[in-house]
Amino acid sequence: MNTPANKRGLLLVNLGTPDAPHSGPVRRYLREFLSDPRVVDIHPVGRWMLLNLIILPTRPAKSAEAYRKVWMPEGSPLLVYSRALEVAVREKLGHEYDVALAMRYGSPSIPDTVAAMRARGVSDFTVLPLYPQEATSSSASSLARVYEVLSSGWDVPNVRAVPAFHGHPSFLDAFAEVARPVIAEARADHVLFSYHGVPERHVRKTDTSGQHCFASAGCCDALTDANRHCYRAQCFATTRGIVERLGLPQGGFSVSFQSRLGRTPWVKPYTDLVLPELAKQGVKRLAVMCPSFVADCLETLEEVGMRAREQFVEAGGESLTLVPSLNAHPTWVDAVVRMVRESDGAATAGASPWPRGAPTPAR
Repeated sequence: MNTPANKRGLLLVNLGTPDAPHSGPVRRYLREFLSDPRVVDIHPVGRWMLLNLIILPTRPAKSAEAYRKVWMPEGSPLLVYSRALEVAVREKLGHEYDVALAMRYGSPSIPDTVAAMRARGVSDFTVLPLYPQEATSSSASSLARVYEVLSSGWDVPNVRAVPAFHGHPSFLDAFAEVARPVIAEARADHVLFSYHGVPERHVRKTDTSGQHCFASAGCCDALTDANRHCYRAQCFATTRGIVERLGLPQGGFSVSFQSRLGRTPWVKPYTDLVLPELAKQGVKRLAVMCPSFVADCLETLEEVGMRAREQFVEAGGESLTLVPSLNAHPTWVDAVVRMVRESDGAATAGASPWPRGAPTPAR
C-alpha cells in the first residue's frame, strides 16, 4: 500500500486553450504558445518579430471568432473533454494514483497543478502527454516543462513518462471503436486521416541518419531506427493500425496534414489541398478522422467539422462527416489506465513497456 512518502500521481498533459473566446484571452494564449522555442524554432529575434509584428496584431480576433463557433456552455471543448477524461480515469484508478490534468499553455498550468499535487503528498509522478505521436512542439515541449517544474524544488520527486502511444493496441482499438459506427451511418465512400501538421524541419531534426527523411516517397512506409522519432512516420503507423481494424480497402482512405502556419514547408500532403482532389476523383461521402487529437478541439470541430466540410461540398462532394475524437469514451479511458499501468509496471521491472517508434503491435 502506498504511504504519504511515496504517494503516486498521474499527470495528464494536453496542449492548452484560451480561457475565453475573446481577443484578449486568445492573445495571451497565443503569446505563451508561440513564444516557445520548441514550437517556433527560429532565432529569438525573428520569433519576436513574427509574433509581435505579424501574428498578434491580427490573429487573436480571427481565432476568437473561430473559438466562439465551438465554445461549449462549460467552456473550451478541449478543456471540457480533457476534464471528463481526468474524472473518468480517476474513478477507474481509485486510490492507486492521484490523477490531475494540466495544460502546457494556459490553465490549468503545469506549475500550479504540480504544486497542488505535491501539497497533497505526491512524490512519485507518472506523466502521460496526451499526444499519440511524438513531436517536439507538443510532447517534447510538455515533458521538458514538467521536468523543469519538478526539478525546481529542493527535493526532486521520482518521475516517469508514458511513451508515445501511436501504435499501442488499446489506443488503436479505441479510435476504431469510435469511428466504426460513425463511418457506417455516414455511408462514407472514403476515409481521410487528417493529422495536425508540423514543419518539415522539425521532422528532419529527428532523423538520426540524416539521410532518411524525405529522401524517398516511401520514407514513412515503415518505422525504422532512422525514423523511429519521426512524427510523420508515426502518423502513418497509426493510420495502418486503424485501417487494419476497420477493414478499409486500399484506395478507400488517404492521409493528410492540417493547420499549417507560415510560408515554410510543412509535412505533406495538406488537408485543404487534398479535399478538392478527393471531390474531383468522385468521392461523395467523406468521413474524416483526426487521430493526432485525443480530445475534440478547435482544430477538429471548427477547422474540419465546419471549414473543411464547407470546402469539400463546394468542390463537389455531398457530405463530410467528422468522426469524433476519443474524448472520454469508455474504451479510451480503459486504454489510458492500461497504458499507465503497463508503463509503470515495466519501469519497476526495468524494461520498456512498448518500444518507442516500434511497429504497430499486434492485437
